[in-house]
This record gives sequence, C-alpha cells and structure tokens, in this order.
Amino acid sequence: MNRLAQATSPYLLQHADNPVDWHPWGEEALARAAAEDRPILLSVGYAACHWCHVMAHESFEDEQTAARMNELFVNVKVDREERPDLDALYMDAVVTLTGHGGWPMTVFLTPEGEPFYGGTYFPPEPRHGLPSFRQILEAVAEAYRDRRGDVTRTAEELVAAIRSGSEARPSTDPLTESIVGDAVRGLARVFDPVWGGFGGAPKFPPASALELLMRRGELDMVSRTLDAMAAGGMYDLVGGGFHRYSVDERWLAPHFEKMLYDNALLVPAYLHGWLLTGTARYREIVEETVEYMLRELALPEGAFASSQDADTEGVEGLTYTWTPDEAWPDVAPLLEPFEHGRSIIRGDLTAETRARLLAIRAERPQPGRDDKAIASWNGLALAALAETGRRLDRPDWLDAARRLADFLLGPLSTDGRLRRSFRAGRATGTGYLDDYANAAHGFYELHMATGELRWLEESRRLALVAVDLFADDERGGFFMTPADGERLVARTKDLDDNPIPSGNSMLAYVLLRLSRIYGEDELERRAVSVFRLLAPSLARTPSFFAWTLCALDLHFSPPREIAIVGRPEDDVARAALAAFDPNAVVAFGPADGVPLLEGKTRVDGKPTVYVCERFACQAPITEPAELTDPAALRS
Repeated sequence: MNRLAQATSPYLLQHADNPVDWHPWGEEALARAAAEDRPILLSVGYAACHWCHVMAHESFEDEQTAARMNELFVNVKVDREERPDLDALYMDAVVTLTGHGGWPMTVFLTPEGEPFYGGTYFPPEPRHGLPSFRQILEAVAEAYRDRRGDVTRTAEELVAAIRSGSEARPSTDPLTESIVGDAVRGLARVFDPVWGGFGGAPKFPPASALELLMRRGELDMVSRTLDAMAAGGMYDLVGGGFHRYSVDERWLAPHFEKMLYDNALLVPAYLHGWLLTGTARYREIVEETVEYMLRELALPEGAFASSQDADTEGVEGLTYTWTPDEAWPDVAPLLEPFEHGRSIIRGDLTAETRARLLAIRAERPQPGRDDKAIASWNGLALAALAETGRRLDRPDWLDAARRLADFLLGPLSTDGRLRRSFRAGRATGTGYLDDYANAAHGFYELHMATGELRWLEESRRLALVAVDLFADDERGGFFMTPADGERLVARTKDLDDNPIPSGNSMLAYVLLRLSRIYGEDELERRAVSVFRLLAPSLARTPSFFAWTLCALDLHFSPPREIAIVGRPEDDVARAALAAFDPNAVVAFGPADGVPLLEGKTRVDGKPTVYVCERFACQAPITEPAELTDPAALRS
C-alpha cells in the first residue's frame, strides 16, 4: 500500500494499492520534490469518473509505468471533490495549455507547485493523435532536466495567466435589465428545438439555464428540455434520478455516474416546471428523484453521499442496461441499443412494471458509491428537500431536511465554520466559498418550509462568515478559498455556473434575499460586486453564467417581501406561497431582530400575512381568498 491508505476519500482509496508511490497533496510531497529536485506529477479525478478508472487500469496499475513514474516524479493524487481549489487552479492551467479540460487531469508541476505542462486522459499507447502516457512521462522529465529555463518560463507564464483571471477589474458600465433579456435571447440562439437543451452533443443537464428561462416566462424551451431529458436514458426510468450527462443529442446514452449535485438541482427545476405548466409527469420526476436520493444516497448521519459510479465490475452502465432476454414483452419495444449487446430503456413505464424492473435490478451487482458528504452539494440537496417537502406536503422529506441541516451544523462544522467533507466519522478540509453559499441557500429554503427561525438565522450567519472569509474588498466578488487558508501559487475565483452554481453567484443570490429581509444595503452591495465582475460575459455566454443571471434577475425585480406571522401549514401562508414567485423573499415570525418582522403580529388572533415593498406593507391579510384578489393586495 502507498501513502493513500490513510485517506478518507473513496477516490484516493481506490488508488491505495497502486504500485505508484502516491502522496496526498501536502507539505511532505512538496518538500520531497524540492529536496530531490524532481517535478511533481499531479493526478486529479473523482470516484465516479469512468475515464479515471480507465487510465488507472491502463497506467497506474501497470508495474512498468508505475516504476517509471516513481523514478522520475513525486506523484500526487487529488480528489477534485475534496480539493476544488487545487482542481480549479490546475484546470485553468490545462485549459490555457490545451484549450480544453476534463478528468482525469494530469498536470506536471515544479516543486513550488507551479504548473508547466498538463492534459487530461493519456492512453497507454499512441492513438487518435495522442501520445502515450509513457511518452509524456519521458518527454516531461527530459524537459525538466535539460531545458529548465524553458520550464521555468512556461510555469511563470501559466501562473500569471491564472492570476489574471482573479485580478480582473469590475466593469464600470451601468448594470441594466437588458443584460438578462440579451442573455435569454442568446440561449434561444443555441437552443435545440428538436431535443431541447443548448448546443449539440455531449449534453449536460442545464438546470440553472432552465431556472432562468422559467423566471422569464420562456416555457417552450423549458418544456421541450424537461420532456426530452425525462424520456429515458440520461434519466433512470427504473430507479429514478439523473445520470451525469448524455453523450448524444437525444439525452439517450449517458455516462452512467449519478452525482448528488445534478439531482439536487434538477429536482427544483422539475418542481418549478410542474408549478408553471401543470404537467403531471414533472411532479412524478420530482417524487421519483427524491425517492432515489433517499434510497441510494442517504447516509446514516443524515447527509447524502456524493455519487454513484458509472461502472459496475469494470463495465460502464452494467447495472442500468438490459439484454433482450431480460425484458418481457411489454418492455422489449422500449429497448434502445447501447453497447456490448445491452440496451437502455426509453419510453413509458407503468408503476407496476417500474417496480418489477427495480426489484430485478436490485439483485444485480451495484455500482460503487462515493459515500463522503460534501458540504456544498448537501447544501443544494437541503434546498431541494425543503422546497419539495413544503410544496408537495411531505413532512417525511422535511424531517430528512432537518436531519441534514443538523448534520451540516454538527459533524460538518468546527467552531462555527464549515468543513468541506465528512466520511468514516471524520470531517476534513476547510470549507470553500461554495460550501458556505450553498449551505446558506439551503438553510433559507428550510426556514421557508418550516417557519423555524433558527434556519433563517443560520443562513444569515453563514453568509456573513462567507463575506468575512472570502470577499475581495479591492476588486469585488469572492475568492474560492478563505483568507486564512492554504497558500497556493494563485488565489482563484470560482465564477462560472457549470456544473453547479458558482460560489460567487449563489452567495450573491443569498445576499440579495437576506438584504431584503434584514434591510442591509451592504449585503446588496457585495452581491452587485459579483455582477460587475461578470457583466461583460453575461449576455455573451449565458449558459456559463445562468445562475448569476438568476441572481441579477432578482436584483432588478421590484422588491416583494412577505412577512408571515404563523406557520407554513396555515391556510393563509399556503396561499401566500403557492405560486412560483422566485423573486419574493419570505420570513416567518413573530421574531425580534429581523427587521422585516418587526412590529408584525397576528390580527384578531389569526395567522397573518404582510405583503411589503421596501418594508412598506399593505394591509395585513388573514384570509386566503384575499391573496388572489388584486384589489385587496392594492388596498
């Protein structure tokens, strides 16, 4: 066993028996590289990554390749999910060098941690225009030994390019609502009118873009995409939940890994689609996906696991695909060819057929599960559970949301600060910007769902801690790493909303909501600083910044504050919160210390709703019918 045997990350443990002398990232590896004057070979991946498994089998498990790696380099293995800061930093370098990125990622560094060469997957033999991994090893080692000056210059240039992205100055042009409209038109230009989604294959689920379009009333693009994604293939018709992405334009053949974050984002997207269109199938997708999360990703501590593997026993999709002899007559017409004589189910399944298929599938070997709990992704899951539990009247889901919230504040926190990851009884790593932003978002949604004040208070507390730890007071926006965190060769900012909302966009969204509840202009100013950093890019590449555009849409919306003195289950509260109104903010009282709730009491002892704009409130409402009467709302 190598040095990874003591890790908690399932991805690192997958490599603990490699003949490669792997180090985890840390001072020991950097010091050894400096002492022996050897470059670092940094390999970054994650447990559910299909091509990571392929490269591991082809190269890292090969004795000869491993021996050469051990002779020439100090080898470091990183789980990108545990260390998003390292992943982002060195992915920027790879994209700068090659024009594209992905995993597995292989980057060569100086002993100081400066990148000078890298790429993604390298095959064991030359093919498709790619050199073999062994050829890369020899060429990089030779360059480091014989052309050190060139290596140093390349490293300096790459580090300067990476730093420039975080040192960009904010735009001084006025922020206008036309930015959002232009972005929506930009999405329409790349929309696939046949299969939905944006652009061609491969297709990733565009949850944030769908949320933006729903805010703007563009329901045709939304419905076509929701329908196509749910048809079967990328969506698991048998067990519920979404695979990572589709390799084709039809959403049919996926890479079969299932990620917590995709499902946590697609649950509210389908929920909101159901609210706006009334399409019953969208509600079914919500219910099936939440059931999948609770059945297969829930952990005993109350959190959710990170992912399920794409492969079973080394074969991609083996658990999820079918042979003709496994399908009875009413299922056989639904089989779509995949590979190796196996097929994907696509079409309509009755509840009975679905249950029978799931029972059969449960007897098969199952894909591996990465059972570490990531704070950021669990924050997204908390938001999804809370809103769906509220809207679909599922108290059991709300109980699960409370358990998850207690986990985030308990095992996944130390001295009031979030940790990144939890597994095997240990919390590890510092909390990053997206951990705080997504957890704060989840706590706010839990407050809306339960009416319990503590969750609103925790949302605000975490948001303020995030401002203190991550804000760039000089240029605006927020860094990914805390001010007192590990010093890397560059301190970067996470700005694009792929595959999940960036820490910057989600924190901006949370700060805007809190600013309207607490009347704190400074929170709004911090949010606007994010928009100014990204203003030149928002309309030009909207699919990369869709959640930022949702936050900007909130910023431009007329303030609508709803103060409720009562409980979410009260009829008047249900009526106030029934519609899809993403730009409204809500606080439940009575409560002291929350400006929106100050002075708000029950009227005649009844639960009461106050509809306000910039804290100027209309007449209190105690009857649900009044909330659907425009004249009453204007009185």
